[in-house]
Amino acid sequence: MDKTERLFAIMDALRRHRMPITAAALADEQGVSVRTLYRDIQTLIGLGAPIDGEAGIGYMLKPGFFLPPLMFSPEELEALVLGARWVEAQPDDGLGAAARNALAKIATASPEDLRDRISDTALWPVAVWGARKPIPVLGDIRLAMRQEKAVQIDYEDEQGRPSTRTIWPVGIAFYEGKQTIAAWCCLRGDFRNFRTDRIICLTLSDDRYGKRRSVLEREWRESWSRDAQHMQAGE
Repeated sequence: MDKTERLFAIMDALRRHRMPITAAALADEQGVSVRTLYRDIQTLIGLGAPIDGEAGIGYMLKPGFFLPPLMFSPEELEALVLGARWVEAQPDDGLGAAARNALAKIATASPEDLRDRISDTALWPVAVWGARKPIPVLGDIRLAMRQEKAVQIDYEDEQGRPSTRTIWPVGIAFYEGKQTIAAWCCLRGDFRNFRTDRIICLTLSDDRYGKRRSVLEREWRESWSRDAQHMQAGE
């Protein structure tokens, strides 16, 4: 990799990290020495790149930095198209429309018109075309997570027993043909998973989560990891 490619790669890496990344970590990611990384950072700053930070602490792009015209390698474009097409195949009308709009924006935001290259990308997710039925609760759950607002659901378990619960959605897992909502269940005082096909009724609330969603997600991941370890141990 020549120096110009390396400088672009460093900028791409900085865009991916929301928090400061140390020179050592960034150098390891780029496959160069820390000394070379320091020189590259100074070169970028000298060229006008809005990089905050210093040696020993870390580097990050300043807020408000606008990306230059987008350039994509063939593999990057194929990944974007395949991902967008997979989202379009899901029973979430809002996300499907957003995926189509995103591809259109990507096509026209590049120095070259990518519409022909996008339409010629022969990568498709496996889906039962024509059998897709929209699931409106998915949009409501995404809205609840963005706003960190509680949701009340009428739910039936696998035995068909009904219950009414207030939940704080943490995330949505999309499986082939079904979706599962991971959430803090106020009724059980613990994390639970809820299948969208068992939600009878859903109502958005004005009540806030008891914790930030990012905190809940971290706690959910820790809980899931503990449960997985117990299952592996046969407990």
